[in-house]
Amino acid sequence: MTVLVFLDPDHENGRVADASKPQLMATDQGVTRGDGIFETMLAVDGTPRKLSAHLARLAASAEAMDLVIPPAPAWERAIATALAEHPPATELVVRLLVTRGVEGAGTPTAWVQASAPGTSGRQQRETGIEVLLLDRGYDSSVAERAPWLLLGAKTLSYAVNMAALRYAKKQGADDVIFTSSDGRVLEGPTSTVLIATVRDGVKTLTTPLLESGVLPGTSQGALFKTAAEAGWHLGYGPLEPHDLFEADAVWLVSSIRLMAPVRSIDGKEIPVSRELTEELTALLVKGSRD
Repeated sequence: MTVLVFLDPDHENGRVADASKPQLMATDQGVTRGDGIFETMLAVDGTPRKLSAHLARLAASAEAMDLVIPPAPAWERAIATALAEHPPATELVVRLLVTRGVEGAGTPTAWVQASAPGTSGRQQRETGIEVLLLDRGYDSSVAERAPWLLLGAKTLSYAVNMAALRYAKKQGADDVIFTSSDGRVLEGPTSTVLIATVRDGVKTLTTPLLESGVLPGTSQGALFKTAAEAGWHLGYGPLEPHDLFEADAVWLVSSIRLMAPVRSIDGKEIPVSRELTEELTALLVKGSRD
């Protein structure tokens, strides 16, 4: 079952819509141009995880795109309506979506979608994943030189990301880690890259530089906070492919899948640590409770 709740001005708590019937105009710019933004979060036992972080990132994406969106309290009310309308479930995927609206109308289209998660996320975090390194085609400084590319915003224009995943699956892999044209590790199509190293008893958790054009990960941010409290050292790259192969463990991290251990890169096996995965997953869950 999928629940849709539109953020209409004349419905304080959102307008519940029939998900089995068409709801968007064919001329909506989210459909015709992919002109919009979104966030995806996990709700556990009716409570959204990292809600404030997702709302903050949604607002940042909107600012980058000169897109006017409803304020945070309106989203919170609509999310509460969507969760109340959905049959009780341990876990639900909650998506926040905004488009620039029907062309010429000047009013954005905004809605919340709540639905059950698929099975692939749980399977991948339990069994691990095989990834390919794919060149994104930009160097690591392009985000600063060309902000109109929106590399740090979470936009609806995900055609390239989905094409990369399809390519990986045709090659027998599960996922992708993008690299820059100057050899820096960036991110996954729908995830953040994390590596762990343990040297002389010192545990270090590292993620790529945000300035290299990666989307700031809400899961990475939540994990870094609790990991620091637990004694982990933290780092922000820059990372190169050899760092992945030399690490004690590598993960792709996202709000729904949580921590998916990488077990091979370009067909070459790398270490997988169940102990570190369990420790960091527990810290991520702890840090995800707003």
